[in-house]
Amino acid sequence: MQKPAPADATIFSKIIDKEIPANIVYEDDLCLAFKDIHPCAPVHILVIPKKPIPRLCDASEDDKVLLGHLNLVANQVAADAGIGDAFRLVVNNGEGACQSVFHLHYHVIGGRTLQWPPG
Repeated sequence: MQKPAPADATIFSKIIDKEIPANIVYEDDLCLAFKDIHPCAPVHILVIPKKPIPRLCDASEDDKVLLGHLNLVANQVAADAGIGDAFRLVVNNGEGACQSVFHLHYHVIGGRTLQWPPG
């Protein structure tokens, strides 16, 4: 796994390195999932790759197995949180989509009735 340069370190890379505490609900060699500190629903879990990919559009063909793994982990953490039959999976890509941390992350959101459209 390529580590970001210190100047490129994000809050998520610091959570991966255990420099910042987080309420971790899942971890394996490829990713980490933890509860969002500003939840927008009763269940709001972030799933992040350990590989530093700034945005989804920065992922490459080499990342397709990792991206599939993130989806399966999102499904698992939703099931573990009791919302496996009704949840939203959100990826914000870029500032215009309100991405605030430039380390790819999936929001697993549920535990209440969600509205559509979301934005």
